[in-house]
Amino acid sequence: MIVERVEHPQWTSNAYLLADGDGGSGVLVDANGEPGLLEQVESRGIAITHVLVTHHHPDHIVGIETLADRFGVPLVGHPLAKEIGVPLTETVDDGASIASGDLTIEAIGIPGHCRDQLAFLVSGTDVLTADCLFKGTVGGTGGGGETGYADHKGSIMERLMALPPETRVHPGHTLSTTVGEEWDSNPFIRIWRGLDPEGSEPCRVRGKEATLVLWAPDYDGTNKAWVRYPDGRDAIVGGSQVER
Repeated sequence: MIVERVEHPQWTSNAYLLADGDGGSGVLVDANGEPGLLEQVESRGIAITHVLVTHHHPDHIVGIETLADRFGVPLVGHPLAKEIGVPLTETVDDGASIASGDLTIEAIGIPGHCRDQLAFLVSGTDVLTADCLFKGTVGGTGGGGETGYADHKGSIMERLMALPPETRVHPGHTLSTTVGEEWDSNPFIRIWRGLDPEGSEPCRVRGKEATLVLWAPDYDGTNKAWVRYPDGRDAIVGGSQVER
């Protein structure tokens, strides 16, 4: 199986090419405006059958309608992404499968970062986790609504961490990892597993009083914070929003 990635130099958002082999069939997942994957499609003789959308955030859908039109293939994502305004021509929900040559791609609903987010499990060995799970960190929950944090934790612990530990994880930003590596070393997951304690440092989040449960590295060299508000609500936010 072919898994190729291009990363945007400023946004660090990834776009992917998945294919069953040179001269075979494949799909493009997300778009960030970088041309490298199109060069791979052409040089390796891959027949694109679908363009897939993980979620609606702008850094993941740059020119994605034009990309689908270029290959004359369906633009596929979550029904909520279509409601939000992504010009999908087909929709898939949790548990649906897409076939591309010898590849079987299962859609896994992973709300939390936003409500329309999907992971794609490819032939049982590789999973594209969008902005839910990254190498060493997790996504923020600001776009997930009132249940964003609870949904996000469930998406990670009940869906993604239920995959075999050798499953390769291809996130929406920066570098790949595995389910097993994140189960053992991701600081958010370690607290959710009860291996490490929660923090109790007072902080402010955009001027609001909160408790800093976890201060952790983020994928881009900055920080990600898990915070708890006085009313008991939890959230995961970018470190730049936190005053310590």
